[in-house]
Amino acid sequence: MCGISGLFDPQGTRSFAPALARRINNIQAHRGPDEDDVYLEPGLALGHRRLSVIDLATGQQPLFNADGTVGIVFNGEIYNYRELVPELQALGYHFRTRSDTEVIVHAWQAWGATCIQRLRGMFAFALWDSHQQTLFLARDRLGVKPLHYAWLPDGSFIFGSELKVLTAHPGFVRDIDPLAVEDYFSFGYVPDPRCIYRSAHKLPPAHTLTLHRGEPVQPQPQPYWDVHFTHDNPVSLADAEVELRERVRESVRLRMVADVPLGAFLSGGVDSSAIVATMAGLSDTPVHTCTIGFDDPRVNETAFAQQVAQRYHTDHRLEVVSADDFDLIDTLAWLYDEPFADSSALPTYRVCQMARQHVTVALSGDGGDESLGGYRRYRMHLAEERARNYLPHGLRRPVFSALGALYPKADWAPRPLRAKTTLQAMAMDSVQAYHHSVSRLSTQQRGALFSPTFLRSLGDYTALDVLRQHAKNAQTHDPLGLIQYLDYKTWMAGDINTKVDRASMAHALEVREPLMDHLLIEWLATLPSHLKLHGGEGKYVFKKAFEPLLPHDVLYRPKMGFSVPLASWLRGPLQPRMRASVLSTRMLDSGYFNPATLQSLVTQHLTGRHDHSTVLWMLIMFDAFLRLHEPVPEPAVAGLALHVREA
Repeated sequence: MCGISGLFDPQGTRSFAPALARRINNIQAHRGPDEDDVYLEPGLALGHRRLSVIDLATGQQPLFNADGTVGIVFNGEIYNYRELVPELQALGYHFRTRSDTEVIVHAWQAWGATCIQRLRGMFAFALWDSHQQTLFLARDRLGVKPLHYAWLPDGSFIFGSELKVLTAHPGFVRDIDPLAVEDYFSFGYVPDPRCIYRSAHKLPPAHTLTLHRGEPVQPQPQPYWDVHFTHDNPVSLADAEVELRERVRESVRLRMVADVPLGAFLSGGVDSSAIVATMAGLSDTPVHTCTIGFDDPRVNETAFAQQVAQRYHTDHRLEVVSADDFDLIDTLAWLYDEPFADSSALPTYRVCQMARQHVTVALSGDGGDESLGGYRRYRMHLAEERARNYLPHGLRRPVFSALGALYPKADWAPRPLRAKTTLQAMAMDSVQAYHHSVSRLSTQQRGALFSPTFLRSLGDYTALDVLRQHAKNAQTHDPLGLIQYLDYKTWMAGDINTKVDRASMAHALEVREPLMDHLLIEWLATLPSHLKLHGGEGKYVFKKAFEPLLPHDVLYRPKMGFSVPLASWLRGPLQPRMRASVLSTRMLDSGYFNPATLQSLVTQHLTGRHDHSTVLWMLIMFDAFLRLHEPVPEPAVAGLALHVREA
């Protein structure tokens, strides 16, 4: 796992300063503390920070073919590289290393841009072909690894694993995109391909970007893969259980290849427990497992993790996060580069920090809920969808709009009585209702939060447009398949993978996700939805498949989630920071917010009238981003040698 960076002049006349190439490369030194190198030639700079995982001796980057005409900087892992080596050797290509990076170089030589179809793994890379005068960028199918880029005012192109690579360039324009602010206060993150800055973009998952020297126009990203929910697999439940176990086993086996210590995250949930059980069956030595707990028993799953650890005799480590663990807010703001409101980034950072003390690679259970219908919101959406189908939209909309407006927002009430969101959703179409479900703040709440001036700057745009655009490409009429597709395109890359990538790479830890293997996901998309969500039980076929390997109460207990007790923290030890952030002069004078709303949110939460923990945390993290918005000195990089290679 690594960090990549680079500069490209489409005209080929500009020479990039070595000091600038080093600066943008080393701003992400945390991603690759083992080695670094920068390659320069007229019109091109390629930078790499290396975390050594495979081929420790000869896997240095930028890596070139034998005659130096094709070079690459690569972040990620190609899990099927050992299968591709003999195929490429048969075509006449000779390998000088044992690394998966060299496989991509020769795959490009053999198959050109279609080589991307042959790669199975998580990756983001930039490849330079001097014969074709082409810079080729690619990102993996599920967006596990990040890749940002921008066109600078002087016409040059910059890219990097993290947004801070772009902002470290003195020519980068830091104008905040108001549409990204609207997106953030809806989703809690800025979904691909948008960035918080107007001039920056994320290369979307399953896309490539090809730049040809001398090309007069800026090219657009091109898709190379998509998931199609066919639901046409005639497999029986019993056969699906067996095949699912085998597919998970193969995916885990591929991800256990490493030349460094390897372990797993064990939350005590279904997915991570299944991964650990599978790893134990493939390993001759005890699996290293790591668990984070909380000193609040309402969100503490450590007892379930301990059951799995004891059953498989893992080398298990536990760390408890206390209620005053707030010193990470500014650290997270720097790591994520743009506003990011998933509070589970706090424990994710800590579990990565703990894991790195013992392993360099860790497997996680991320991706299971999205692929197998595990979220509670899936069950709620399908129940609402059945009810929506009973009444025509023309009748539903006025009736349920009125009921939703009249029903109180009863945060204090038991969950079955908190019906306001459901009533509002009943008045909507499927995509709008799902957006309402996943939004941290509703359209009405964002309207009250934002200032009139900022609302005017949005024009007709709303964050719902993000889901509307993806829904056009879903190619499925199945209600569960549609919202799974929407989550693949937004939540998985924008929240889950972003959270894990930044938190893990902050500690130079590589995290691999077996349940995000694209072949596994393609197969799961053929299964009928009733095998995923059955009788109100999410991940039904997955749980049935792993009944022989896991305790019943691990599989069938209520889902707890990897969350923190925000509401009580904000009324307790985090209260001073909340006031200082939400009611800061910086926020009140920013022009984004209605000052009266900010004051009301704080007052109502502290008095217990309403639980505003979600929006207050979003505002805290937005304020932390604004504090870092202006250029800051480059962090010191101690003990790391700096290298520059010139053509």
